[in-house]
Amino acid sequence: MHQTLQKYFGYTEFRALQEDIIKDVLDKKDTFVLMPTGGGKSLCFQLPALLMEGLTVVISPLISLMKDQVDSLRSNGIAAAYLNSTQSPHEASEITSAILDNQIKILYVAPERLLMSQTLGLLNQAKVSLFAVDEAHCISEWGHDFRPEYRRIKTLRSRFPQVPIIALTATATTKVQEDITTQLNLTGYNTYVAGFDRPNLFYQVWPKKDAYSQLLGFLKKQRGTSGIIYCQSRNTVDTLTAKLQRSGFRALPYHAGLSDIQRAKNQECFIKDDTDIIVATIAFGMGIDKPNVRFVIHYDLPKNLEGYYQETGRGGRDGLKCDCILFFSHGDRYKIEYFINKKNSRKEQDIAMAQLRAMTNYCESSSCRRELLLSYFGEEPAGKNCGKCDVCISPRENFDGTAAAQKLLACIGELDQRFGMNHVIDVLIGSKNKKITAKRHQLLKSHGCGAEYSKPQWQAFAREMIQLGLLSVEGARYPVLTLNRDSREILDGHCAVTLVKPAEEVAVIRPQENTSVETKLFDRLKRLRKTLADRKNLPPYIIFSDSSLNEMASKIPRTHQEFLDITGVGENKMIKYGDAFLAEIASHIQVKPVQSKSSPKAGQGSLSATQQETLGLYRQGQTIQQIANTRNLSASTIIAHIEKLVMAGEIDSIDEWVDTQKQQAIKNAISDVGHEYLSPIKEKLGDDCLYNEIKLVRAAVMAEAAFSSV
Repeated sequence: MHQTLQKYFGYTEFRALQEDIIKDVLDKKDTFVLMPTGGGKSLCFQLPALLMEGLTVVISPLISLMKDQVDSLRSNGIAAAYLNSTQSPHEASEITSAILDNQIKILYVAPERLLMSQTLGLLNQAKVSLFAVDEAHCISEWGHDFRPEYRRIKTLRSRFPQVPIIALTATATTKVQEDITTQLNLTGYNTYVAGFDRPNLFYQVWPKKDAYSQLLGFLKKQRGTSGIIYCQSRNTVDTLTAKLQRSGFRALPYHAGLSDIQRAKNQECFIKDDTDIIVATIAFGMGIDKPNVRFVIHYDLPKNLEGYYQETGRGGRDGLKCDCILFFSHGDRYKIEYFINKKNSRKEQDIAMAQLRAMTNYCESSSCRRELLLSYFGEEPAGKNCGKCDVCISPRENFDGTAAAQKLLACIGELDQRFGMNHVIDVLIGSKNKKITAKRHQLLKSHGCGAEYSKPQWQAFAREMIQLGLLSVEGARYPVLTLNRDSREILDGHCAVTLVKPAEEVAVIRPQENTSVETKLFDRLKRLRKTLADRKNLPPYIIFSDSSLNEMASKIPRTHQEFLDITGVGENKMIKYGDAFLAEIASHIQVKPVQSKSSPKAGQGSLSATQQETLGLYRQGQTIQQIANTRNLSASTIIAHIEKLVMAGEIDSIDEWVDTQKQQAIKNAISDVGHEYLSPIKEKLGDDCLYNEIKLVRAAVMAEAAFSSV
């Protein structure tokens, strides 16, 4: 097991529970695994697949995930394949033949494809050693992402009674867990729960007031990093994407209204780091396995905590930090309630309303965000202060809210506990709207007694008291405020109440973490990874994850063995990529600040770090466009760098960019009109010469003048 782990996956030790799970699978036991995203679920069936005879079949709900997972396995030297509707008959036939010839160890299929008679016939002929049901929560109608076709997977038990089943998910309440194991007919199984906590995720809730300005302020500090922004509607996705593009961000949309081809193209751009931001609808699953997502933003309110947890789980899969920001407004909540009330089933309405209340409580609570999330999934948090959410980093000030609580509770009692929060608060603040006057509630003793606070502040008090259990809510569709035993203790003066002091909320940015990673070397390795990935038409993370590059940049391996000791570097990747990365590291170590060869009269000084990087790539034989692509800069920026390099004497000739005859013509024009301004030179030459050509020749002329004067 350990040799296989090191050889194919590049790890020297297992994560929590992985080894025990793998032993159960190798013993041919049914297994249920609940493990957070990024916790290493896939290894629990991929590694035993290599040690067992025959074929491991992985049932996955998303076709878009299959190619990435198979590419990743193949990059590690593992024989993997998938069968789905994106393949031609010829491609499917080749994979079928390879399976029958025992050349494939791991096969990915969607549940619909799995249960086709043709696929079942193939599996009857092949020697299947294991069924792995990924995203197993899709099988439960109590889950947030129920897929009816997943229900039919249970027939595998009767068709293949001797083949063990491992079910895996990152998101499941206790009820969903029970439903999964029942539906799959798991027998004699062990359950492994690794916990829901993702310590590298930093949770924040921002009030949705000037959302785009808030978003823009955050994104400007995150340029060049990958992130996902979720919205409720397609229209919001398209509008927000267009605004981000106009603001200079590399952003693309992703929703069901796009064609399959466009959606796949946008997703591929994101996976390959050709765009930084994907703006997607909450309702439409992206099916990405990209490990270096550094922020996940919910621009609109999610419908439930299960979905929110899963969507934030798409960030930081490599274990590095990720910001999870949720914009909250009650306007979004009312929109969701409107659509819930449109559902035909009363049962569905009640479930959806309960889920929405839990989501709203999460947003409004003054308790630790992580504690609330973990408690929702039935897990006991380790402590009351996680240090990695906005509440714990910047706790709100408390005050003695006994008087306010008594006013609120007295008003509820005076209204006979028959009205919802908004009506109660309207009475408190002295409103005389139609509903108040129609019921003559302006005559109540409580009317106007709470005018010292605004309606939003009273709403915050009421919601906090509900969360603290000092006030009850009854009714799913039309919830009303009611008193309980604690309420009466407060009214009788036997119990004091501490509430969060009303204040203007501010966005919290997580504190910067200290790191020993050499940023410049990391950037160089990242560019090399991108170049290699583009050549092979692979996502960059398939080559190496950001965490592996971080380790390379901090440990600076110089030999093959040292490189093999880097986490995530297996033997196959060592053979494929070791020499290239070791050469890049060696080059970085040897780089010295480039001194200008020109006289101080030229006024150029020493070269900047970015110009030195361009020089290094030029010396490797890259063209201007290749350098621009490698560095993710425009060609005009690279030409500006080359101008400086020519003037500094680091590039002796511009013949590869401007032919000698044209150079002479430009030099003659410069001699006539001077070199200070480009426009007069261009006007004298006409359309035969480009501005970039003039810039390079002018740089060469200035360099000659500087050196001749030394």
